[in-house]
Amino acid sequence: MPVKSEAAADVAIIGAGPAGLTAAYLLTKAGYSVIVIEKDPVYVGGISRTVEQAGFRFDIGGHRFFSKSREVVDLWNEILPDDFIQRPRMSRIFYDGKFYSYPLRGFEALRNLGIFRSAMCMASYGYSKLFPRKDVKSFQEWTINQFGERLFNIFFKTYTEKVWGMPCDEISADWAAQRIKGLSLGGAVIDGLKRSLGLNKRPNDGMETKTLLETFRYPRKGPGMMWEAARDFVEAKGNRVLMNHALQQLSFDSKLDRWRVAAKTGEGKNVIISAAHVISSAPIRELTSRIHPLPKAASNALNLKYRDFLTVALMIRSKDIFPDNWIYIHDSKVKVGRIQNFRSWSPEMVPDPSLACVGLEYFCFEGDGLWASSDEDLVALATKEMAILGLCDPDDVVGGAVVRQEK
Repeated sequence: MPVKSEAAADVAIIGAGPAGLTAAYLLTKAGYSVIVIEKDPVYVGGISRTVEQAGFRFDIGGHRFFSKSREVVDLWNEILPDDFIQRPRMSRIFYDGKFYSYPLRGFEALRNLGIFRSAMCMASYGYSKLFPRKDVKSFQEWTINQFGERLFNIFFKTYTEKVWGMPCDEISADWAAQRIKGLSLGGAVIDGLKRSLGLNKRPNDGMETKTLLETFRYPRKGPGMMWEAARDFVEAKGNRVLMNHALQQLSFDSKLDRWRVAAKTGEGKNVIISAAHVISSAPIRELTSRIHPLPKAASNALNLKYRDFLTVALMIRSKDIFPDNWIYIHDSKVKVGRIQNFRSWSPEMVPDPSLACVGLEYFCFEGDGLWASSDEDLVALATKEMAILGLCDPDDVVGGAVVRQEK
């Protein structure tokens, strides 16, 4: 029989990602007893963790620190007061063998697309404004109404379908309105012309559309620094963050008026936590499947679907392979969706000045062909696709690592 242990706290928190650790940090400051459980055996931070291998640090997904909320910014500064650096934002779109600055630069986009294609894009945009699609329900319809069909096909369709693994006409228009909120073609063109003419070199006042930001703040050793610091504070104040503890069951004891949180360690040890309150940052489907008894109204959550992705990090003989923080790949010839340049996030992410380290992001479903591929095959695929895109010579690749991220 596996050994069972019991513990009690005012609040039990499921998941040591940004949400869970922020809650734990603030509750600890307020004097509550807290126990956090996290299924990962090593890293806190969830998708915002920083994975380290042989001194190389990988940001899982790319995380800019920017908020219009002063309360959020003040909290970040409180948790991590001395380790933020200001980084220039540079990103580009790779389409049809050419690179486009993102946000767009008017003259560059015109030159890359050519006069005829640019004119057709503007004509398509004008048509969509004169004759907008009615009863808009899909991402495709919403985006065409906003930007025109030609720009939709160039800058939205391929990348969006890579990310989400489904056709754009099956993605909700509500999602599009939220995801591309505040960005219009007119605004992008005007901003692009200013960039091309060098007329918008001003400090970020925190009020512009986040898609158009010129700079961002970043922890010097990756976003995981923030959540490691939050964990350290929680533990220093006498509360607990239990790593390698996976939630098994969540139930409410009406006689005791307390929650019973059952977890299991990677070694098979059962742990029971009694708590007056529970906060969960676990994926809704996983949480719902572990609530006992399951409320009837919550049963639909069991049908939620998640997209997964993996990062293939390549170490390449090059001091500065490209200046971008990341490049969006709008090219159907390759499977990669986005490429990060970790040194451009922070020089301290790469320990060897003679090497560059890039992360190729592949969006997939847990268990599909990409997800199930061996690390060796994935490194080989990433090396091949970097060559197809003209970003490096395969002979310059000296190492690789794979990080899988579910949900």
